Amino acid sequence: MTAVRSAPGVELQWHLRLSARTLLYLLLAVPYGVAYLVLLPFTLLRGRLLWSLVELERRQANRLLEAHLARIPRAQRPAAFRRALAMLLIKLPVAVVALALGALPVAGTVGLIVLGVEGLGGDADRVVGPWELGPGLGVALCLLALPAAVVTLAAHDGIGRLLRALAQRLLRPETTGEGPVRELLAERLGDRSLNIAYWLPDREIFVDERGRRVHLPRAGSGRAWTAVEHEGNRVAAIVHDAELDATPELVHAAASAAALALDNERLKADLRARLEELRDSRRRIVDAADDARRRLERDLHDGAQQQLVSLALDLRLLRARLKENPEAAATVEELSDKLAAALAELRELARGIHPAVLSDHGLATAIHVLVERSPIPVECDLVLDDRLPAPTEAAAYFVVAEGLTNVIKYANAERATVSLHRHDRDLEVVVGDNGVGGAQIDAGSGLRGLSDRLAALEGELALDSPLGEGTRLIARIPLREEGVG
Repeated sequence: MTAVRSAPGVELQWHLRLSARTLLYLLLAVPYGVAYLVLLPFTLLRGRLLWSLVELERRQANRLLEAHLARIPRAQRPAAFRRALAMLLIKLPVAVVALALGALPVAGTVGLIVLGVEGLGGDADRVVGPWELGPGLGVALCLLALPAAVVTLAAHDGIGRLLRALAQRLLRPETTGEGPVRELLAERLGDRSLNIAYWLPDREIFVDERGRRVHLPRAGSGRAWTAVEHEGNRVAAIVHDAELDATPELVHAAASAAALALDNERLKADLRARLEELRDSRRRIVDAADDARRRLERDLHDGAQQQLVSLALDLRLLRARLKENPEAAATVEELSDKLAAALAELRELARGIHPAVLSDHGLATAIHVLVERSPIPVECDLVLDDRLPAPTEAAAYFVVAEGLTNVIKYANAERATVSLHRHDRDLEVVVGDNGVGGAQIDAGSGLRGLSDRLAALEGELALDSPLGEGTRLIARIPLREEGVG
């Protein structure tokens, strides 16, 4: 990292500003110190008051001394409590001593300037040491005031450093010195709200540590950001409190020190972003497939199925007119039976594609319809308060449908069970039976398809099927926060 030398005028302004802040801190420290001592008995009785005063002191140290102290959690060990109490106790005596030390060089500098101005004015009635105060001595005193001012600034700088070190020693929260890069940077810069946005050059976007897109703060939002580069390439951006922007060299120094670690974190964030995009893509594929299923089911119901129903009615009318021709009436009756069978198969096909009852009346009603059509007894335990997101309902329905189909075809069971329960943010679907067991997910395409569907929703499918002890098909589906269908 190339060092940049500040212009003399800029450096002088910085020292003047630092000196003024130190003096302001000391002037405020006297009444604050008195208040701390007055309130001290109450702080011992009420711990919350102590931490409120410590937080006030921390903010003053950050604003005037640039201590960059992180917020102190109240759940600190007793050692932190004792340090905080010590800070409040010594605030007043330290401020008085430091104020006296800081006032001496100021008084000396001001005295030299006043005497120099009086000497330039020709005041020969006063004597400075062995010399009479005149224009020549006035010029000398004014010139001498310049190094005195430098000494004053240096003294205030030293006092400020000592006060800052004291505040950091007593008010810094306990830490192990280890942890994620964000936590370490937040502690070093004294900004617990600090966040890191990682740069993905191939897509030209910033993402967070989970791979989700991040928009950098705009001017005037109270937040600022500092770019981090490693080997000439942009790695990340540190998003921090705008007040830290007043000392960008500190942010840049911390960013440079963490550049390599941030580059490693960026690679992880890139991988998570790609995984998130893959999950979104799989969800979109499942949603699109379900939409296509619903449209196809509607087309079959409103199109071919209605035409077949109309044809069945026409055949009934025709059969009624052919009472005098038994042979023709028998043929029409046979055609009606075949048409009824075709209509039943079409309805079964439409239900398999996507049942209309699921979209219209919800998951519980759709599962009860499945149970009623089962040739063996099925015990239901459905705990659902309201509608779920459409992809979740579809996935749960097809788990139950496939589970009951397998029970009827392969389990040789006498009874089955279906249960749906919400556990925190998951929906658990279980289809069980008392059959022969020995089922496997990879044995057929139906369960493999279900597993893929659940994986697209970040869910999982499990099978518990010991030989001779029945089968339990268990699905867990995360409940995404979105509107329900």
